[in-house]
Amino acid sequence: MTQSSDRRHQSRVIQTLVFVSAMLLAPSMFSSAASAQMLGYASTQPNPFPSDEVMAEPTTPDAGVVPERLRRAVVAFNSNEAPGTIVIDTGNTALYYVLGQGRAVRYGVGVGREGFTWSGVQTISRKAEWPDWHPPAEMIARQPYLPRFMAGGPGNPLGARAMYLGSSQYRIHGTNDPSTIGKFVSSGCIRLTNEDVTDLFSRVDIGTRVVVLPKNAPHIASRNLETRTNISVRPATQPVRPAATTLPSGRQAMNLTASQLN
Repeated sequence: MTQSSDRRHQSRVIQTLVFVSAMLLAPSMFSSAASAQMLGYASTQPNPFPSDEVMAEPTTPDAGVVPERLRRAVVAFNSNEAPGTIVIDTGNTALYYVLGQGRAVRYGVGVGREGFTWSGVQTISRKAEWPDWHPPAEMIARQPYLPRFMAGGPGNPLGARAMYLGSSQYRIHGTNDPSTIGKFVSSGCIRLTNEDVTDLFSRVDIGTRVVVLPKNAPHIASRNLETRTNISVRPATQPVRPAATTLPSGRQAMNLTASQLN
């Protein structure tokens, strides 16, 4: 009887020790799981929008700061292009609005990612404030989960303003994510911050000539003439639903490779 009682007592002691150990380890396990999620180890859901169009909130305090070389400024700019022309230096992610007399307004831009850069001459065929977004068929073919339509507004990937280029699917448009300025991120569209695209929008007219240089073109030398431009920029007003319009249609006016349309 004594031995049996001793065995039962030892069994209870072991069970108690196991239970106490489990209780002590539990907070550590939960803490590790939480840390893993904070560090990004947990599985993530696929983003509902393509990486080249989504406007994610900046994740760090300086994520939305545009580098000094890409901030809007009046610069010395030698060009044979007439005043009012837009010149896009693809390789150096800069857009120039020619003022004449050796000057231009420089804007930082985001351009097409690898395989989606292009070059050529176009004209602005349409302008829109807080434009609706109709993803082109080529983009939907690559990413069928995209919405077929998104109304204009602060959450729209086209931002505050859009300038449509000829009959192509390309646009110069805004973005709510300044961290993408200076990067090769889009499907071929040229993006500016909402503040910069609003300024450019106020300067150009339908028919404005747009020259897009190849990615490997020689760097355009420019020198700041002012520390900042003295420009009154109209604030981006809340979206107003425009009258129904027909999107540009027809074949691309420039020569593009098949890879640039996929």
